[in-house]
Amino acid sequence: MVRVAVLDDYWRIAEQLADWDSLEGADVDFFHDTVLDIDALVERLMPYEALVTTRERTRFPREVLSRLPKLKLIAGTGGRQANVDEIAASELGITVCITGGGPGRGNATAELAWALVLAVTRHIAWEDAQMRRGNWQTRVAEGLGGKTLGILGMGRLGTRVSQFGNFFDMDVIAWGPTLDAERAAANDVELVSRDDLFARSDVLSIHVPLTDLSRGWITSKDLDLMKRSAFLVNTSRGPIIVEDDLIAALREHKIAGAALDVYDIEPLPIDHPLLKLDNVLLAPHLGYSTRASLKNFMIESVKNVQAWMNGKPINVLKP
Repeated sequence: MVRVAVLDDYWRIAEQLADWDSLEGADVDFFHDTVLDIDALVERLMPYEALVTTRERTRFPREVLSRLPKLKLIAGTGGRQANVDEIAASELGITVCITGGGPGRGNATAELAWALVLAVTRHIAWEDAQMRRGNWQTRVAEGLGGKTLGILGMGRLGTRVSQFGNFFDMDVIAWGPTLDAERAAANDVELVSRDDLFARSDVLSIHVPLTDLSRGWITSKDLDLMKRSAFLVNTSRGPIIVEDDLIAALREHKIAGAALDVYDIEPLPIDHPLLKLDNVLLAPHLGYSTRASLKNFMIESVKNVQAWMNGKPINVLKP
């Protein structure tokens, strides 16, 4: 029997979303938590030849991969596998596969980003908590109309969020390493410099992938350019922002607040300093997490595992 582990099934629904019984000759186990300790992770995964990962929750650096001699397949979900050291996997003979995003996944992330924009600027979570303590209308909010929405990265997601901003009668500005004035204008967006993006935005939403270029891209220097009344929203990846710099900016009220769906470490540790701040709205990486997306991930992963078991792997990620 080939042993297969399905990792990080927080909702305990992966088993329901795909036909795992179709993997004849495979014994499939499901895990519902993320193991961050390397030794504990290696001990858990030692018996398995194949892993199905849910996005980038569990990380597989060379140190982990080199200690899993039985591992031959990582069937990752989504088009990127930033959690896997792809060079090490290739050298160790571990096949890494990908899937598509599923129906509506891009819309789901953009919808979540806009929900966070509305929630953080209107202090909805804060006021909900205050009402439960017997208080009423404790923070004054500003509307979005006439304010400036900044978009860092005008790819598919950034473009969709910019459309929401236009619909809400905001002035939308953007900057990205590949964005040009023609594409910006075609989406009713003003192309600005990187510094102007931070300086002019009342709400700044981040929509760039995590790469070697974008890791640690946003620092205290950028945050210091922002208005004290501005809000920052991140539904992309946590490490794009230097986390300590963001925490300092929030503590010192250099910006009005932030709404975050992504973090350097996920799940966010219970003692994390972000949890102690009252000007940050936190979501547990919900951007892509709809039933439709998760179902597609699992169905496509079963196909990837089956093809690998048949000796003809598909959707192989090249390092």
